[in-house]
Amino acid sequence: MKNELFAIGPIVVYGYGLMIAIGILAAYFVGEYRAKRKGLDADHIFNFVIWCVIGGFLGSKLLYSLTNIKNIIANPSLLLDFQNGWVVYGGIIGGIFSAIIYCRIKKLKFLPYFDLLIPSVALAQGFGRVGCLLAGCCYGHETNSPIGIVFHTSAYAPNNISLVPTQIISSGLNFLHFFVLIWFAKRKKADGQVGAVYLILYSIGRFILEYYRGDLIRGSVGALSTSQFISIFTVIAGVVLFIITGRQAPKEQL
Repeated sequence: MKNELFAIGPIVVYGYGLMIAIGILAAYFVGEYRAKRKGLDADHIFNFVIWCVIGGFLGSKLLYSLTNIKNIIANPSLLLDFQNGWVVYGGIIGGIFSAIIYCRIKKLKFLPYFDLLIPSVALAQGFGRVGCLLAGCCYGHETNSPIGIVFHTSAYAPNNISLVPTQIISSGLNFLHFFVLIWFAKRKKADGQVGAVYLILYSIGRFILEYYRGDLIRGSVGALSTSQFISIFTVIAGVVLFIITGRQAPKEQL
């Protein structure tokens, strides 16, 4: 895998950054298209994307800082390292809170837009994990499996060792989540249930996949990784949201 894809003069195009950019653009265009199809105000989608990207990056950096507080206290300059130190769960939580704040400011109902945009989040994550593969971050345990992948010039993953392809598995799951959520969006009984299904699916998949991750520097809570610990609460939140919105749906139709 190669992170430095090509150069245009003095500008180097990195695979990770390129995939993140493609993911954000794909999320925006899909969200805008679906907003028009569903009768929601498509003019808000661009603002949602900007707010969620900013909130996501801040949340991702904040959670990384909290899980690595000892290292940061010892070396505060780590806070200024914008090439490393991001946690996906922090990005998800930060993005959701940013969307809630935007809806309050613009006096919009949050749940319809949550359901509209959450498939786009899964789509963006799918592209983002391709970027992880190119960079070599978020790598897996050493393995003798025939599906193992070997990095040779990664600045993050151990080189010349066969590793579980956690980036490929994660990317595939995220793309699968996107299609499942699009399918379920046509069958939901209440606003908020698509978002709930995303929280449930992502949390379960992430919890299991964490057992195969090899980058243990991300921190732990007891016997669980930080992401596994958070997954317990996000899957519970998803189940509760699904049940509550489902029970409220008949009342809203009366």
